[in-house]
Amino acid sequence: MATLSVEQFAQDLKAAPIIAILRGVTPDTMIEVCEALHAGGVRFVEATLNSPNPIESIRKAATHFKGAGLNIGAGTVLRPEEVEQVAAAGGQYVISPNFNPAVVKRTKELGLISIPGFFTPSEAFAAVDAGADFLKCFPANALGSSYIRDIKAVLPNPIVAVGGVNLDNLREFLSVCVGAGIGSALYSSKRSVSEIGKSATEYIAVASRKRV
Repeated sequence: MATLSVEQFAQDLKAAPIIAILRGVTPDTMIEVCEALHAGGVRFVEATLNSPNPIESIRKAATHFKGAGLNIGAGTVLRPEEVEQVAAAGGQYVISPNFNPAVVKRTKELGLISIPGFFTPSEAFAAVDAGADFLKCFPANALGSSYIRDIKAVLPNPIVAVGGVNLDNLREFLSVCVGAGIGSALYSSKRSVSEIGKSATEYIAVASRKRV
C-alpha cells in the first residue's frame, strides 16, 4: 500500500473522523469486516496487535483495499520491532496506548503515521518532541472533553480521543478532537457483518454533524 502522508491522513480524518478499532479480528474475517465498515463510510481501520495473527490481517486488508480509500493501520503497538512488521505488511499508521520514543522514532523512519497515546501533559509534549504526528488521548472518558480542550490551548498536535467514546458523547469529543477511535461499539467478534455496517453508518452520521 502506498505511503500515506500526514496531509492526506488529516484530510481523510476530517471527512470521516472515526477510526474503527478491530480488537480480536482474525485474518479470515478481516476483509468482510472492513468491507462493512467501508460501506458505512469509515475510512480508517486499526487492527490491534493483541488480536489473533494481526500482521496477516493487516497484510490482507492492505492488499485488498489498495487504492480504495480505506486506510489500514495497527493498534496496541508497543515495540519498535512491531512497527517493522506493520510496515512490511503494508500498514500505514501506528497507534499505541502509551508513548514509547523508540516506537515513534521507528514509525517515522519507516514513513508511517505516528499516533502514540498520552494521558498527561508531560507525556503529550514528550511525544511531540519525539516526532509524533497525531496524539491519542487515552482513556479519553476518564477526564472528558474539557481536559482535552484545556490541553489543546498549549499542545500543537491534533488529538484523537479513544476510550469510552460512544454515540452519546461523540459530538462532544469531536468539538475538541480531530477524530475518535471506536472499539466494541463498532466491532466485536460476536457481532454480525450487517450489525457492524449499521453501526458504522450511525457513527459516521453523528460525526458528520460536528467537526473540529
